[in-house]
Amino acid sequence: MANEVSASILTLNCWGIPYVSKNRITRMSAIAEKCASREYDIICLQEVWSVEDFKVIKAKVQEILPYSHYFYSGVVGSGVCILSRYPIYDVMFHKWPLNGYVHKIHHGDWFGGKGVGLCKIKILNMNINVYTAHLHAEYNRENDEYMAHRVLQAFDTAQFVRMTSGGADAVILAGDLNTEPQDLAYRIIRGVGGLMDACPSSASHIGTNECANNSYTCSKFARTRPDGKRIDHILYLGSKSVKVEITNFQHPLPNRVPYKDFSYSDHEAVMATLKFTNGEHDISDNLDVTDSLKEAIEICETALKSVQRQRFWYLLSACILVVPLIWSIGSLWNSVEKNALKAGCSAMEVYIKRLTNDLH
Repeated sequence: MANEVSASILTLNCWGIPYVSKNRITRMSAIAEKCASREYDIICLQEVWSVEDFKVIKAKVQEILPYSHYFYSGVVGSGVCILSRYPIYDVMFHKWPLNGYVHKIHHGDWFGGKGVGLCKIKILNMNINVYTAHLHAEYNRENDEYMAHRVLQAFDTAQFVRMTSGGADAVILAGDLNTEPQDLAYRIIRGVGGLMDACPSSASHIGTNECANNSYTCSKFARTRPDGKRIDHILYLGSKSVKVEITNFQHPLPNRVPYKDFSYSDHEAVMATLKFTNGEHDISDNLDVTDSLKEAIEICETALKSVQRQRFWYLLSACILVVPLIWSIGSLWNSVEKNALKAGCSAMEVYIKRLTNDLH
């Protein structure tokens, strides 16, 4: 294996909802130009909801990043894709059991069939697992009805990374994780997955969404929290044979698309250059995984009680409206959510037992 190899990783939520996202076509063209700038070796994009937009970007970067994969899923596609300078020799997509609610059409997460995508990439003679994900959005922090969904998506993602990374020389997880560093979902992804954050402490306060310098940020957020929220991340992990170091970290895109008065997206792009060298990787921060998982189980158990109440209201609505279909659809979804919550709780309990046994 080569003594030293570097790769620049870019991640961006493109905000590419057809007929909804402002200036989408112009922005996608500008994003494609940036992706083709020869500055990046691997690019992870989220919210590329139109396959035509993906084709535009792919055609533009073909000479620079000849390898790519779009992860199809759900009704409208997962929205996530990976572009690479280096060969992609294997791919896999893991769809999360919980993806929001089918009746919350205005949120739309369920229709995307969201999950975590994996591309196994060969950089010279080194095997790199590159994962990209877009967790469920937090629409209301004070009353977060999707907390259990996002927490289980985080645990599911960390488990998927852990269980598919055997034999990999290094791991990279990049995407819009919709969770800030102090949040439970972030702690679970890093703690269970053993992943390290590419963002240095000196830049940890700089956000990637709802930033004051972004043209799509409403004035309310710009005034109250000008730095925005840091919810887009590049996380990484080395191996027993490969050490990973961060040599560069930045938000690489200008505040505005050239000659326009709007930004590239409502999110900021994140770029990190990773240096891979021979040698065992550093140990990740010793995050308290057990306490985080116990907190997650409590959230899921509370959600389970809510599911039971919702089942009653589905039945009541069906009786009042005399439309059996309403009850059957609601009941079916209710069962899906209940089983997903139970599966998540039991998997986290197994993980806690393993940690406890390892300590003894």
